[in-house]
Parts: sequence; C-alpha cells; structure tokens
Amino acid sequence: MALADVLDAFASNEPVPGGGSAAALAGAVGVSLLLMVAGLSKTRTGAPEEAADLAEAAARLRPLRDTLATLIDRDAEAYAAVVKAMRLPKDTDADRQQRRAAIDIAMREAIAVPLDTMRACQQALRGAVTVDRNGNPNAATDTGSAALLLIAGLRGAALNVTVNLESVSDPAWIERVANERDELIADADADYGLVDGRRAGGATPVTAKDSTVNDKSTG
Repeated sequence: MALADVLDAFASNEPVPGGGSAAALAGAVGVSLLLMVAGLSKTRTGAPEEAADLAEAAARLRPLRDTLATLIDRDAEAYAAVVKAMRLPKDTDADRQQRRAAIDIAMREAIAVPLDTMRACQQALRGAVTVDRNGNPNAATDTGSAALLLIAGLRGAALNVTVNLESVSDPAWIERVANERDELIADADADYGLVDGRRAGGATPVTAKDSTVNDKSTG
C-alpha cells in the first residue's frame, strides 16, 4: 500500500485503522530509524566495540519491527472480533450468557494487542539507548526522533489498554494487566530519558498518568 493510501485509510470514517494501529505504526517507524543509525558505517568514535554493540542491537531490533508491523493489522482484527461479539443475539438467557462470554474473550484480545505494542516499543527503547551511545553522532536527531516515536507508540497503546480494561469483569486479571502496563511505562520513560538525541529538539520525558481518552479502535 502506498504511503498516501495509508494516510487516507487513517483519515477515513471507517473504524479501522485507528489509534491502536497508529501506535504500532509509530513504533515500527521508530525501530526502522534505529536500524538505519545502527547500520551506518561510522560509529561514535570508530571503536570496534561500538560496531559490535550496534550489530547486536540491530539483531534485536529487526524482529521488533516485524512484530509492530504485524500489530498494525492485528488491531483491526481485534476490533472486528469485538464488533462481531457485540452483534450476537441476546433474546434468551442462553443467548445473553453466550454473548457476554464472547465479548469478554474479544475484549481480552483487544487488550492483548496494544499490550504487545507496549512491550515491543519498550524493548525497542532499550535498544535506542545502545544505538544512541554507540551510533554516529551526526545521526543523533534520527535516534532522538526514533525515541519520540517509540514513546508515543507505547503511550498510545497504553491508552487503549486502559480504556478496554473497563469492559472486563475479572478484577485479578485487570490488576495484573494494569500493573504490567504501569511497569512498561516506567521502564520506557527511564530508557527514553537516557537517549541524548531527543534533547536536540528540547524534548523531555512524558510522565503524565494514563488518560482514558477513547479513539476509534479498541486495540
């Protein structure tokens, strides 16, 4: 799909792609920038150890980009599953019980998708620290832009996790997911703060607590 078509898809009145897909896309672009910097022939000082660290970081980052690219479409699939479950009949008690169970399963997947986006972005931000420390200093703003995209992707996904948790009725499961969400945010903020390239634009780590702003997707 051409870039213009992708942008048109996000701008359309269709329910997907929505914020969950946008978060995964932001993360995938961020990882791509890190791979570009890691692949440059010139490192920070030219030391062999820097090239080795960058190669190792790139090996960890490539599968994360693939994961995030897959999550763009998985978000749309999760939304479709929720809609399908909500459209199930509710005429009898048996119908309503079956519908509630189907909605619960679909909503858990709609939470799992953005949670996976958060995990991938957090791991990529850890790689961004390595790229920033060892990469070509002339590409510092590329690394900084990558970190900004990754923190945006992670926090966008966190919004969807938070909103969709409201539709699940298992307190213990909700607490477990919410705790992981908060830990991922804290770890990502810590790594983001270690990336020097982001300071070229005067950016500072985002520390605001999660919002419950809805978007047009569930994941």
